[in-house]
Amino acid sequence: MSDGNEMEISVRGVTKNYGNVRALDNVQLNVPSGTVFGLLGPNGAGKTTLIKILTALIRPDSGDAIVAGYSVLNEPYEVKRRIGWVAAEVILDDDLTAMENLWMQAKLQNMKEWKDTAMNLLQYFGLADRAKSRVKEFSTGMRKKLEIALALLHRPSVIFMDEPTIGLDPGTRHMLWDLIKGINREYGVTVLLTTHYIEEADALCDQLAIINKGKIVAVGTPAELKSKVKGEVIEVVTSSRADLASLSSIDGVRSVRADGEKITINVDASETTLPSILSKLDIRGLRRIDVLKPSLETVFLEITGSRIDEEPQMDIRRFYASIRRSRQ
Repeated sequence: MSDGNEMEISVRGVTKNYGNVRALDNVQLNVPSGTVFGLLGPNGAGKTTLIKILTALIRPDSGDAIVAGYSVLNEPYEVKRRIGWVAAEVILDDDLTAMENLWMQAKLQNMKEWKDTAMNLLQYFGLADRAKSRVKEFSTGMRKKLEIALALLHRPSVIFMDEPTIGLDPGTRHMLWDLIKGINREYGVTVLLTTHYIEEADALCDQLAIINKGKIVAVGTPAELKSKVKGEVIEVVTSSRADLASLSSIDGVRSVRADGEKITINVDASETTLPSILSKLDIRGLRRIDVLKPSLETVFLEITGSRIDEEPQMDIRRFYASIRRSRQ
C-alpha cells in the first residue's frame, strides 16, 4: 500500500466535450499507488469518458493525465503497455478455451514468455482445472475471473475497471469484490474502478472521488467523506404545498431544500424531528418518506442535491402502519 506520496495517476485539468455537451469539466485528480480508488457517480456523470482518456482510448480537448509515469497525450503507447482493462461487459472469445484466450492476450501484448504466468493466474482464480475448457461453458463468475486474469497477464501497474459488477447477481458481485481486494493485495496493482453502487464504493475503496455532471465534487476515504455529513436526511415527496419556513423553524432541523415535489430536510436526529415535520405537512398529499442515515448516499445527496440513482423508497401506507403497530 502506498503512503500516499507516490501517485500512480495524476489528472491535470482534463476537459472533454461532445458537441455542446461538456462531459468532463477541468478534472483534477490524484490516485495514490497501490490503492483501490473509486470513481463514484450516476450514469452520465463522466466516469466512462474519464476512464477512456486515462486508458489513452480518446484524447481530452484540454489538459493531460499521467498514468504509470507517462502522458496519455504524448506517450499513449507507453501508457497502454502498463495498464490493464476490465470492461463492464465481459469481452472474451467464447469459442476458445481459457488458455487460448490468454494466448490471444499474450499475442496482443507481444509477450513471449507467458505460459507460466497464465497458469499461475488460472491457479489463483481457481480456474486451473478448466484451462482447456471452452469459455462458452463458463458461468458468469468464471468469465469475470478469466477476464481479470487476461488484464493481469502482462503485469500492469494499473487496472481500470468500468462498472465491473453491473448486471451481476449479489453473490457474484460479492465474489468479485473479494477478487478485486485480493489482486490489489497480492499483486500490488493499483485499481481504479467506476461505479454507481454506493455499497460497492464503501466496501471496496481505500479512497474515492465523487463525480457529478463532469466535475469532481469531493475526494477522500469513505470515512472522511461520511464524517462531513452531520446528522441525518429526511426526504419527503408530497403533492401538497409545504411551508418551508415553518419546516426550517423546527428545533433540530439544519436545512430545508425543495425541488419540485421533493423536499430534502437535514436534521440532527430523525427520531425527534420527524413527528414535528409530519405535523406541518398535509398528510393527504404525502407520497413517500425516506430517512437516510449518515452514509455515502447522504454525502452525495448533500453535495449534489440529488440521489445517485433511484432507489426503493418507503411506501407511506407501510410507514403509518408501522407507527400504529409501535403504539399498540
